[in-house]
Amino acid sequence: MHYFKKSLPFIAILTLLLLTACGNDSNKSAEKTSPDKIKFLETSELLTLNTTAEEDFASFTAQNQVFEGLYTLDQKDNFVPGVADGMPKISADQTKYTIKLKKDAKWSDGSQVTANDFVYAWRRAVDPKTAPGYSALFKDSIKNATEINAGKLPVTELGAVATDDTTLEITLKKPVPYFISLLSFETFFPQKESYVKEQGDKYGTDSEHTLYNGPFVMKDWGGNITNKWTYAKNDNYWDKDNVKVKEIDVQVAKDINAGVNLYNTNEADRAPLSGDFAKQYKDKKDFLTEKDALISYLRMNQKRDGKATPLANNALRHALNLSVDKKQLTDRILGDGSFPANGLLPKDFVQNPTTGADFRTDSGDHLVYNKEEALKYWKQAQKELGTNNVTIELLGDDQETTKTIFAYLKAQFEDNLPGVTIKVKNMPSKSATQLTADGDYDLSLAAWMPDFKDPWTYSSLFLSDYYNNHMSYNSPEYDKLVKSTDTTLATKPEERWNAFVDSEKVLLDDDAAILPLYQHQTAVLQRTDITGVQKHAFGSPYSYKFIQLKNQ
Repeated sequence: MHYFKKSLPFIAILTLLLLTACGNDSNKSAEKTSPDKIKFLETSELLTLNTTAEEDFASFTAQNQVFEGLYTLDQKDNFVPGVADGMPKISADQTKYTIKLKKDAKWSDGSQVTANDFVYAWRRAVDPKTAPGYSALFKDSIKNATEINAGKLPVTELGAVATDDTTLEITLKKPVPYFISLLSFETFFPQKESYVKEQGDKYGTDSEHTLYNGPFVMKDWGGNITNKWTYAKNDNYWDKDNVKVKEIDVQVAKDINAGVNLYNTNEADRAPLSGDFAKQYKDKKDFLTEKDALISYLRMNQKRDGKATPLANNALRHALNLSVDKKQLTDRILGDGSFPANGLLPKDFVQNPTTGADFRTDSGDHLVYNKEEALKYWKQAQKELGTNNVTIELLGDDQETTKTIFAYLKAQFEDNLPGVTIKVKNMPSKSATQLTADGDYDLSLAAWMPDFKDPWTYSSLFLSDYYNNHMSYNSPEYDKLVKSTDTTLATKPEERWNAFVDSEKVLLDDDAAILPLYQHQTAVLQRTDITGVQKHAFGSPYSYKFIQLKNQ
């Protein structure tokens, strides 16, 4: 959730490159090179194993293999106990959670994982001296977290107390319908106080200065300057009998072409695909498409340098939205199974608490491509703006996929809306992210994967006073609807659901505040004898705990 850092590496996965050295038939390499060691690829370096530091895609994936929180996800994304010894006892007013811990949950040094390990980690997550951007998850939920993060209260006042080694009591600031989901999220994982203090600044910076409590331990990771590491089975893990793989070697392949070459030469057992690569391999028996809840969209900034941008005009925002043929974008350019997004929330993410209907079914499609309607809105915008010509800057990173997408969007906008000129601005992702955070852009590319299983993770992005709103979007009606889901409707599931549905209609049908582009799907090559790779719709993208070989 924080500053889109987690979402950016997904864009790297999509990198479109020329097809070279890809003539090998992947069917010939369905066998594995070793029954005890599996070889995976990442598209970026692992930056940190400190769960209370800033995050990125590779770090989230790694942390989820070597650590475990109170709750985790099964293979159907249901919440199941991890370190917790059962589901929580929740008070009648839904603000107090009492959780018992497993007595056999241990750290990799053999010591017991205690309730104080959670209290210590959570205090670090809200302490202004150590807090990452994900402290927002604590401030939105746990009592006194906001005041502690603002320096107004000591960390000892956080609403989380260890009453004994195996009992954790949590007091919330208000009912939080998705709190159990938060407890499966990495920033809520435990840290052993004595160990962290002993390591000091080195904690989490390499495999030798980190303590583990998950299915695997980290080996051979020398810090973020290295492009290889290994997950090795943790013999101290409470559920080690269900961990079938001894080692998973990981190496970084930043482009798709390199990854495919490694796969075809048996140097990797799994490789991400995109674009033409996905089209080429889609009929192979080791080709897989994995569901994803990642939504890519364009932010539309309404104020820049203190002045209104052309995008402050509602008709122009509608015109731009309706002028993009998203199906052509997903089918011809991405080609990895991604499909058009005609809403803010993804498909197959959250369901109606009463009927079980998917959010996309209840909310329907919004801002669907319509060239004729787009032109009508554009003519209205020209009249309201007092000009026939508008120049708009389109900001994004400098990866090849982004450049390809931008070339397509520029053509769509300029061809379908005569008088619109798009100035493309590609730069390193860190710089593009900073300009976005500063509000120094017109249009910018965004991508968002949910941190927890609730519409709030998306809808809160566009509240007028929320830290992730970098578009100067301000709708009292939208604010009222979304904030009601966190206050008066927090304990009324059906009414809360309807408020989320209504808020999406305000954001898109009424205000056209953003331009949804597509819902990402992950295309990969994977050996046919590997099973159990868990792809999650929220939180950490992957779990490797249940990986095994067929007939193992």
